[in-house]
Amino acid sequence: QVQLVESGGGLVQAGGSLRLSCAASGSIFNGVTMGWYRQTPGKQRELVATITRGGTTNYADSVKGRFTVSRDNAKNTVYLQMNSLKPEDTAVYYCYVGLNDRIPIRWGQGTQVTVSS
Repeated sequence: QVQLVESGGGLVQAGGSLRLSCAASGSIFNGVTMGWYRQTPGKQRELVATITRGGTTNYADSVKGRFTVSRDNAKNTVYLQMNSLKPEDTAVYYCYVGLNDRIPIRWGQGTQVTVSS
């Protein structure tokens, strides 16, 4: 069974940076997509960024140019480098493993990111 362990959330001022990490353990088969979604109270969970095993990325328009998703296949780990953070980036960020961007296999427990103005 796949388990995801997230780290790296926290409080940062607007304009600052944070890096999220998510390590997957258990049975991970080749070809999965990994990445990050986020959710704020009262809203649906939304895609932030994903990356295939081959390195193809997909970003939400709101984070393009500021966030970078990457992965280390040998470690089954995905990262999200978040730069130029804005208060509207405040959310719980969930690590994602799926068959593609939209068919999940497993979610992480979530890590809070708070950006103060």
